[in-house]
Amino acid sequence: MQPTDLPNGEHALVAILRGVEPGRVVGIGEVLYQAGIRIIEVPLNSPDPYASIAALAASHRLDCLIGAGTVLTMDQVRHTQEVGGRLVVSPNCDAGVIEGALRLGMQVMPGFATATEAFTAIRAGARHLKLFPAVSYGPRHLQSLRAVLPAEVSVYPVGGIGAPDIAGWLGVGAAGFGFGSELFRPDYSLAEIERRAGLLVTAFRVARAQAT
Repeated sequence: MQPTDLPNGEHALVAILRGVEPGRVVGIGEVLYQAGIRIIEVPLNSPDPYASIAALAASHRLDCLIGAGTVLTMDQVRHTQEVGGRLVVSPNCDAGVIEGALRLGMQVMPGFATATEAFTAIRAGARHLKLFPAVSYGPRHLQSLRAVLPAEVSVYPVGGIGAPDIAGWLGVGAAGFGFGSELFRPDYSLAEIERRAGLLVTAFRVARAQAT
């Protein structure tokens, strides 16, 4: 079975809902969808994360990709699939997790920092990579890596990126971004999440338009 691909282009943004509670997640997901975000990740160190993933998967449209973050084991991959998740995001590069998720027809986004980790993930079948933590490395690091990475492999910087940083990262080859605390914290109101999502999506769309 072929994995569902990630939404791309103007929808190549991942909302990372670390700490979200199941009772709030559907409302938050709707706000994110209306803002233009089509990929939602619930990190597994959140309260009852599989319940949140199940609720999002049951309530969201077919053009959304819902899944788990901070995935470290195949047991977690299987549990994510069982509750309806189709995406596995990891902070590290584990070939077994990548290959196992792909066998189940899921999409994967493993974390990497070095060329060695990137090519390990690519050999395991990954086509979308998460540069993490992006703030520790900066755009010049990605610019150098893009010179050797296959053109069809997309890189999503994650960690410490705000709206003012988006254009600089796009200019060196980022395909999209993952946003955590820049977008969501458990104490943010729906209005605050909506405001932050709007700023990030608008900045991304403007930067993409200016780059073409």
